[in-house]
Amino acid sequence: MSGQGLLRGQAALVTGAGGGIGRGIAERFAEEGAAVALHCRTAVASARDTADRIRAAGGEAVVLRADLTDEDACHGLVAEAAEWGGGRLTALVNNAGIQPVQELAGMTAAEWRTVVDTNLTSVFACTQAAARLMRDQDGGGSVTHIASVEAHSPAPAHAHYCASKAAVVMHARTAALEYGPWGVRVNTVSPGLIDREGLADAWPEGVRRWRQASAVGRLGRAQDIGDACVFLASRLASWVTGHDLVVDGGVSARPTW
Repeated sequence: MSGQGLLRGQAALVTGAGGGIGRGIAERFAEEGAAVALHCRTAVASARDTADRIRAAGGEAVVLRADLTDEDACHGLVAEAAEWGGGRLTALVNNAGIQPVQELAGMTAAEWRTVVDTNLTSVFACTQAAARLMRDQDGGGSVTHIASVEAHSPAPAHAHYCASKAAVVMHARTAALEYGPWGVRVNTVSPGLIDREGLADAWPEGVRRWRQASAVGRLGRAQDIGDACVFLASRLASWVTGHDLVVDGGVSARPTW
């Protein structure tokens, strides 16, 4: 594996690793020396392909399935990842999430709960389980939630998503206070628009506006989010907790007036 060995000896769990950002995070963790458990719910083939690539490059990876809207499944996933990691879990990245589009006027409570349970309650449950494990091991551990720039800037038809991501940021800040004495650091990464196959064709106007607004003139890449997560899980961030790291190419730095 290439990389600088920033996470050598670590055992990590990345949720939602079948999707683009999750794949990027898992691959960067493996490149930096971590053994990586890749969680997925339905994107099994994609997660297995990523795990195969990690192993082919000399890394360690396993694919684990779970429905993270179920609290017991969250706790079981963390336990399974730790067992695979030799009884240790040093890093958790809560990346799994959904982003449906629905205006408030027509949104049902069930639709609201689905987003909140997937994006927020799963973060609570997985973090709780991971912190209990990390408390009892030398060196503690790190937890990183993947939030969004929409935690800070709302978007029409994304109310449930925006609210859930804003809550994820505040969960991390509170968890940092409560789990800090246990040796557990908790942070968030808030991505801007991350490029993916077909995005420019599906949303050409949005892509154009993001590129124009970016201080560096491009969309984000999954690797950019992976880099941020590697930093937060590494010894380089040993005094960083309760922080929201915005990774958006400078878009949020642009004046709105």
